[in-house]
Amino acid sequence: MSRKRILIPAIVVVILAALLWLQFNTWRRFDWSAFADATSRVTEWRGIWHLLVAVALIYFTYWLRAVRWKVFLRPVCHARLSRLTPAQYIGFTGLALLGRPGELIRPYLIARKENLSFSSQIAVWTVERIFDIGAFAILVCLDVFTAGYFGQRLPHLGALYRGGFILVALVVVMGLGAWAVRRHGQTVARWLERLKPLSPRMNESICRKIRAFGEGLNTIHDGISFVQLAGVSLAIWFTIALAYRFVLHAYPQPALRHMHVPQVLLLMASSIIGSLIQLPAIGGGSQLAVISMLSSVEWFAVPHELAVSAGMLLWLVTFMAVIPAGLILAHREHVSLRRLSEASETIADQAVEAPG
Repeated sequence: MSRKRILIPAIVVVILAALLWLQFNTWRRFDWSAFADATSRVTEWRGIWHLLVAVALIYFTYWLRAVRWKVFLRPVCHARLSRLTPAQYIGFTGLALLGRPGELIRPYLIARKENLSFSSQIAVWTVERIFDIGAFAILVCLDVFTAGYFGQRLPHLGALYRGGFILVALVVVMGLGAWAVRRHGQTVARWLERLKPLSPRMNESICRKIRAFGEGLNTIHDGISFVQLAGVSLAIWFTIALAYRFVLHAYPQPALRHMHVPQVLLLMASSIIGSLIQLPAIGGGSQLAVISMLSSVEWFAVPHELAVSAGMLLWLVTFMAVIPAGLILAHREHVSLRRLSEASETIADQAVEAPG
């Protein structure tokens, strides 16, 4: 096992341990009977119906991701949704069960199915993430700047306005950076290669990623494709927000039933930031971030036991609910998640170590 594969999980474990330790005093006063009572309310028929709708919405987003990938592949092949959709379910199942090592399963599986190079699908995957960040940032900005016009009450609106301007600036910078890489990516990579870096390996890896990003951007071959990709990306994240809302409304308690999409988007933002810290099949950061924000007096002031129940249920529905479908599809296609993950990582490592 490489030093990188040992170091990164070790860092994640240390960070999670620190977060759990900070929560220790709160958990000592945790009322398990209140937690059980809050969770049992979801098992009523109304709650079950809301959860089923939420799971259906999350499943729909994987189909939308397949649609978006089909648009990316349009210049190079005529991919079918019937081939791209299972790869989304299998890939996200790998991410849920294996953590970060499972991230490359989707591009690897699609490359194998469509007889394309793995590097080209890594490029698509990279640009896909940029569209995800941009789409979610746009939704949050619309949420913050239009909340007052629709009578929605958001906590700390002044701070959110400042954060909204920062997000707008981030989207603009990302857009300009993407344009620059598309137009001059090879020039930038060659310029970096001529430098004398402290770490030649890191410099080479950055150059390869710049070229891959530029290659991925070249899949957006016209304005219509860009509009389609942006529209599908916005639809994906708005659908996820609706799924969050249905999960929260599965609880009869007013503290959660009064939360709608504007408040949900803020909660999603905390979840996304927290998801940067994850353990395979356990998660960690995402749940802690959501629970902390829900129970914070300054934000939503949800009772702690109810916040824990809602945070865990949100994680199960939006992150783990894909597992049954993903395992069924993986069995049908005779693939092993762990072998796919190992194969994709091996090819990715070889690409980085190969001479330029």
